[in-house]
Amino acid sequence: MRIMGLDFGSRTVGVAVSDGLNITAQGVEIIRRKEENKLRRTLARIEELILEYQVEEIVLGFPKHMNGTEGVRAELTEEFKEKLERRTGLPVTLWDERLTTVAADRTMMEAGIRREDRKEYVDMIAAVLILQGYLDRRNME
Repeated sequence: MRIMGLDFGSRTVGVAVSDGLNITAQGVEIIRRKEENKLRRTLARIEELILEYQVEEIVLGFPKHMNGTEGVRAELTEEFKEKLERRTGLPVTLWDERLTTVAADRTMMEAGIRREDRKEYVDMIAAVLILQGYLDRRNME
């Protein structure tokens, strides 16, 4: 059984998948769309990846404000969660993603990736960090 991690943004979805033992997360791709509310192709691509990687569970980054409150992005993420559950039939867990994009950007900076190139990968690395946090917590229990 593998677990998929998703970083849902206004125009992109970063995708990561666990290894077969659910110990590590690897980045898979970034799904891009032209308009924020156009999700049909995004959901179809996620379904393809679920089949390809034999995913049985999804972890979706949940964007809370630093003070713990929820805003518009959190509401949109909850709507996306419901669509994912209906379309895939898989359980979807919301996972606090505060600071994952910052951490992803910092990781790439430390790796010497140029600023212009970082935008290309930040969502996928954020998905890896979301999924890895979930896996680490789960494996501690």
